[in-house]
Amino acid sequence: MRFQDAARDGRAVVYAGVQADPLVARAATLLADASRAQRLLARAVMNGESSEPDRWRAMFPTLFGPAADNAGRERSEAILEASLAVADRGEQVRSQVRGAVVEELTALLLGRRVGTAAVRRERRILFDGVRAEIHPYDVTVERDGAAEAWDCKWGARGINADVLHQLDDARGHATEEDERLLVGLVVFDARRSCDVRLARQTAPTAATRLVSLETLDALGGSKR
Repeated sequence: MRFQDAARDGRAVVYAGVQADPLVARAATLLADASRAQRLLARAVMNGESSEPDRWRAMFPTLFGPAADNAGRERSEAILEASLAVADRGEQVRSQVRGAVVEELTALLLGRRVGTAAVRRERRILFDGVRAEIHPYDVTVERDGAAEAWDCKWGARGINADVLHQLDDARGHATEEDERLLVGLVVFDARRSCDVRLARQTAPTAATRLVSLETLDALGGSKR
């Protein structure tokens, strides 16, 4: 089993520009240390349903009201500002930016557990005698005996059979080569939504780890 950079085709070049947008790094950095409620706020706002900040402040009183401490309120305001900036992008661009934010957040959290040097982006996994997958994995952890491959989704609707088969096939091929490969999905959505989506799939899921919005901190080794 070995890792390889994804091909620099047109899609990769365009998406690299999205990933390099300073807004992506700003939003992901804020969300890396956010509470569950703050992450719920970000998801709701980035969906673009309203661009009125006062509406969101009213909908999340525990984050902005008198009960919130100063540090928490300041972070909530920063998350609200960044999320509104994402929502203000056109529909197609907004979708790409949201996906890039989830990938950057995943990489940041994984880096806390395994070290940033082991975390890579947009990588393919190659196995002897097996045709390489066209689409790379969003985030990988490349360590001898403890490699990981993660696919990142903004919402549960992004979970599909192709993704599930690719992850499970990679795990199976690694096992055939006596390698350990943890495979999983990171979905910036509620666990219940993910479970409903997965229940409709016929692709194998038993050996694929699911990290939802509620359990993101587990990526970094935290039980918070």
